[in-house]
Amino acid sequence: MIFVYVFIAVVIVQRLAEVGVARSNERWMKDQGAFEAGASHYPVMVAMHCCFFVSLLVEVTWIKTSSWTLWSVVPLAIFLVAQMIRVWALVSLGKFWNTKIIVLPGAEPVKRGPYRWIRHPNYVVVIAEVLLLPLIFQAYFTAVVFSLLNAAMLMVRIKAEEEALDQGGKYSEKFEQVSRFVAIRKK
Repeated sequence: MIFVYVFIAVVIVQRLAEVGVARSNERWMKDQGAFEAGASHYPVMVAMHCCFFVSLLVEVTWIKTSSWTLWSVVPLAIFLVAQMIRVWALVSLGKFWNTKIIVLPGAEPVKRGPYRWIRHPNYVVVIAEVLLLPLIFQAYFTAVVFSLLNAAMLMVRIKAEEEALDQGGKYSEKFEQVSRFVAIRKK
């Protein structure tokens, strides 16, 4: 059981470190003249992610769903690959990466790293994490409920983000041949 808590704690610490990076990037971008969009849904998104971890911890603790099985290897392997893609996406965006929608008018959209093939690789990672982290420990309730909540949040989030990026530059024009979530080129 201690492995479960350590593993989840490592993921939480990773998220908190990312929030620190995001705040630093936000300050830098705003100093360059960037604006924020989608601020009204951001607290809801943060609350959802916090509740995700609470639900996961409750489910693995009180419902005792955290036994390790051979099945756990599959979601764990995919989860670890998703972490590599997350780092690749964050490094590719550099100072432009943020947990908020912060747009620097006139900045060229980033089209390196995974952004060459997918408009929103970090959201693909979040979708995978919200589903797979609970599945590693057979926390099926958390996996299903928060995957649905995350899907609803991303519908709002991606619309707001793409509209803000279009307002700040030529995002849609630059990415019209790039799929939102699947690594294929549109014809």
